[in-house]
Amino acid sequence: MASSSGPKADSIVGGRYKLVREIGCGSFGDVYLAIDLTSHKEVAVKLELQNARQPRLVHEKELYNILQGGVGIPQIRWSGQEADSNVLVMDLLGPSLEDLFNFCSRKFSMKTVLMLADQMISRLEYVHTHNLIHRDIKPENFLMGAGHQWKQLFLIDFGLAKKYRDPGTGQHIPYRKGKRLTGTPLYASICAHRGQQSRRDDMESLGYVLMYFNRASLPWQGLQAATMKETLDKISDMKITTSVDVLCDGFPIQFAMYLKHCRALSFEEAPDYTYLRRLFRLLFRTLNYQYDYAFDWVVLKQKAEQQAASSSGQGQQAQPAASPGNQSEKTKSEAKDYKA
Repeated sequence: MASSSGPKADSIVGGRYKLVREIGCGSFGDVYLAIDLTSHKEVAVKLELQNARQPRLVHEKELYNILQGGVGIPQIRWSGQEADSNVLVMDLLGPSLEDLFNFCSRKFSMKTVLMLADQMISRLEYVHTHNLIHRDIKPENFLMGAGHQWKQLFLIDFGLAKKYRDPGTGQHIPYRKGKRLTGTPLYASICAHRGQQSRRDDMESLGYVLMYFNRASLPWQGLQAATMKETLDKISDMKITTSVDVLCDGFPIQFAMYLKHCRALSFEEAPDYTYLRRLFRLLFRTLNYQYDYAFDWVVLKQKAEQQAASSSGQGQQAQPAASPGNQSEKTKSEAKDYKA
């Protein structure tokens, strides 16, 4: 964090959560691994200085409260203030999809991409149903669960999220041009570069994330210019000039169909989540995949365990690798082995 006045490792926040070590940081604060001294379980603690230039943690906590109870939404354990920091305590999750992509040598199988897409669409549908848009869809903000939730995908980091319609009246926010880009430029929708965001922009961003997993990079990745504004303009221009068919060339047509649906939506129009899920589910069945949650990182881990057993002289006696469904007891510790 920007100041030494906030809680540090070995500090106790909320009267029961002991900070162990920093596990993440960003422009909006730090994330710590902590121990719940009452239950002795590991949790994640997000800290933000109260005098931060753009404080977001109190806002994020309010949005998490709206979403609590949803599948793939982290459970909030406690929130408040300690020393000079705002604090948010939540369940500890597993690695992010970006971490896992790197663990898999930046290559996901089509089966893994489709299983992820199914859950990702559902997470965004749930958020949108609760009158919110995320506005920062990227691989780093999707985490796999830990322990018995190892096969469940979680959506995190609602610091940039906002309401797109009034919960009471259903009135949609108006479109405004000339808004500064909110979110991560690499995955932002074309319209996000030019004005106000809505549901369509979250869904388009997700389409770019899926193509990032397919291609390992996006055409506008790495573009640079003299100023940030010029860089953003170059990224926006390339997104506009790169047709969906070119972006998705060499991959099943369903990915192009997905993006074309999202780009065709009007500002206030609801995405057809059922149609988008069905696109990928039908492709999944056409390719004769089994929905067994055998993600690429799970398969790699199993192969490594088999090789280790074989090299230690136990190969002849080794049992077949456990199916993903039987790994819940050890997945929490295994998740820590995945390195970027």
